[in-house]
Amino acid sequence: MMNPDGGDGDRPEAAGAGSSSAQQGHPTMEWRFAQVFGERAAGEDVQEVDIISAIEFDKSGDHLATGDRGGRVVLFERTDARDNASRREMERQDAPITRHPEFRYKSEFQSHEPEFDYLKSLEIEEKINKIRWCQTANNSLSLLSTNDKTIKYWKVQEKKVKQVSVMNLDSRSVGTGTTSSASTSSSRGLLPNGGCSDKSSFLNSDILFPPGGYPSLRLPVVASQDVNLVARCRRVYAHAHDYHINSISTNSDGETYISADDLRINLWNLEINNQSFNIVDVKPPNMEDLTEVITCAEFHPTHCNTLAYSSSKGSIRLIDLRQSALCDNHSKIFEEHEAPGSRSFFTEIIASISDIKFSRDGRYILSRDYMTLKLWDLNMDSGPVSTFQVHEHLRPKLCDLYENDSIFDKFECCLSGDGLRVATGSYGNLFRVFGCTPGSTEATTLEASRNPMRRQIVNPTRPTRTLTSLARGVRRGGENQGVDANGNSFDFSTKLLHLAWHPTENSIACAAANSLYMYYA
Repeated sequence: MMNPDGGDGDRPEAAGAGSSSAQQGHPTMEWRFAQVFGERAAGEDVQEVDIISAIEFDKSGDHLATGDRGGRVVLFERTDARDNASRREMERQDAPITRHPEFRYKSEFQSHEPEFDYLKSLEIEEKINKIRWCQTANNSLSLLSTNDKTIKYWKVQEKKVKQVSVMNLDSRSVGTGTTSSASTSSSRGLLPNGGCSDKSSFLNSDILFPPGGYPSLRLPVVASQDVNLVARCRRVYAHAHDYHINSISTNSDGETYISADDLRINLWNLEINNQSFNIVDVKPPNMEDLTEVITCAEFHPTHCNTLAYSSSKGSIRLIDLRQSALCDNHSKIFEEHEAPGSRSFFTEIIASISDIKFSRDGRYILSRDYMTLKLWDLNMDSGPVSTFQVHEHLRPKLCDLYENDSIFDKFECCLSGDGLRVATGSYGNLFRVFGCTPGSTEATTLEASRNPMRRQIVNPTRPTRTLTSLARGVRRGGENQGVDANGNSFDFSTKLLHLAWHPTENSIACAAANSLYMYYA
């Protein structure tokens, strides 16, 4: 079991590991529970529409957005003081104190509704597939959300609720009249200083205008009583994808973004919703010749002309938008060739990449396939610089995982802001954190619960880059049950697919069914 104090206890190794991470100056982190939103009680059933399907921090880390299968987007904002420590307090500290991140519920809105495509006789789910933050302006929050077919651009800002606190007539001057009757008489012919040209109407009115009008007539006073958050849909980007949208990514220029489905990637301008440019098209003339599909696409964090997309064959292609309008040819391809004799029925299925992420500096790409995490250097396309085994202990159960469709689960991945660690989810509401610096052997398994260190998986074998042949005799039984490397059983139906790393701090938010858990180190 891992030593929580970062000592030299037994820890699993990463590919290329040599000395311990502690010797490299990056000791193993001790993760602590911070808070949870939507925690369910023991035995409580989870509604399908409440299951979280997307999660994303904004660039500052002060806001967090989640989307669920019911089409809702929920926003959280950070409340703990980040920069309120005085200079004197900072000078007294010899070492930085680990700050306890705290978020609170901010707002929520219904982003998508269930639809029906009558031309294709197809139901379109309201489930939120991806959320991406856009650049903010005027103290408002902007984000993109998408379901299978439609992308929406939302703006969330504070609106002050104003009410009339002081009326325009002094009640002492009205006499026996009322304010409502005064407003009624104001629709008649008016003279300066409150006079009225319709003299005959005085006999039928409850208000007697004094000679010369009202001396106290003035403008009403409007005061702000409350502040409400209002979400407004600014743009709807629809009818541009024939297949389900699997990813969206905003550009560093703040003006454009991409959306990707199985066969195409489109480039959009945020201000134009009726036109997009198809920049990648892998659809063959004959669909029978189709051998791979696009699984994820991501813009480079700083180079607005560069993006990467992954495929179901386990390759990542880097393209440059300056080369041509339709980027049929890639500038680089990152793939790992399988070892001779290792091919099996499941080889292509488990090689399919479900998610890719650029590091914050844009130097590396992290990819997640069913079995492993791989870290790629953009300057080295011969193979990954590191490979981290996540599901190697499930290799004997691939037949069972195929029968219950768990082998097609799409796990996400994330990198820390400093690029020193990576993380991804697994079954049994577990997620794993690996150190990716040269020589690091850090590999921590955490559970999405109030006690994240309760269950540990120790994998003493050194991860490899090759896939071994599957044993022909696979044990049957228990379709949704699994056993980890320590012999602990877990349920394949409890899976942690979505997680996000805070952009500037060692804090992770992860979604376990309808619950949002947050941890810090």
